[in-house]
Amino acid sequence: MMQENYLAKWLNNELSGKELEDFKKSNEYASYLKITEISKTMEAPEFNVEKALNHFKATNLNKEVKVVQLNPIRKFMRIAAAVAVIAVGSYLYIDSLNENVATQFAEHTQVILPDNSKIALNADSKISYSKKKWDKERNVSLEGEAFFRVAKGKRFTVSTENGVVAVLGTQFNVENRKDYFEVSCYEGLVSITYNGTEIKLPAGNSFMVINGKVIDMGTPKGTQPSWMDNESSFKSTPLKYVLDEFERQYNITIETQNIDLNQLFSGTFSNTNAELALESISVPSQIQFKLEGNKVLFYAESAQ
Repeated sequence: MMQENYLAKWLNNELSGKELEDFKKSNEYASYLKITEISKTMEAPEFNVEKALNHFKATNLNKEVKVVQLNPIRKFMRIAAAVAVIAVGSYLYIDSLNENVATQFAEHTQVILPDNSKIALNADSKISYSKKKWDKERNVSLEGEAFFRVAKGKRFTVSTENGVVAVLGTQFNVENRKDYFEVSCYEGLVSITYNGTEIKLPAGNSFMVINGKVIDMGTPKGTQPSWMDNESSFKSTPLKYVLDEFERQYNITIETQNIDLNQLFSGTFSNTNAELALESISVPSQIQFKLEGNKVLFYAESAQ
């Protein structure tokens, strides 16, 4: 292996015959030879030694000088390796990017997937999927609520933190909220994997879990979920989740006073008329409300 000081000795013509022979056999020799040949053709600019010395004393006299020895070839190789790492990392990063679509409170949106499957996204919801890998894996990650019209084809899955819904081609609704998981099948057959157990859900049936407890939902009405028709419908649902849905649909902050949020609510409220929706919730629940600006207070009849 070439000694580190061979270059300096070579430039000063101080190498012995054996050292010069070893140096010429090294990988670095050809590069150093080219550098010296090119440097002979370069002309140094005018340089005022006295001026440079005074400037150096003024700016650097009290600074600690750190000397670093650099091997030009090794430095170049390190830079090239760093560039290669960045390039590969960038490719992998871009390759892993997902398409993300999200809605805010009081907002709905429609999404068309690469195979022309369609998703209607309810308020305060988010989906994520890989457009690049779609032909190999039709998978959508869901937070919130969405209605799916799936084009015929390979297995289509909806992944949520509560469970996985799998179909080949059908129409179904999935709601995945905190402590709340509901799947309703409107056409075809849906397979749900919940807590390691697979459940087959044919058209006209729903599956619901609230706070870890499976609830008997009965059959969904119509050919699509009620929120697609600007209504929110519930059957024997704790009032807490009804009020949460009102907040999502109207972006109105809710406060409660002396209200039993675990009481069950069955009914429907409008997603387009806040006053009418508040009446639809309060009357069957036998509670009162006060709407002021962007806030509403629900309170028991006996409380003020």
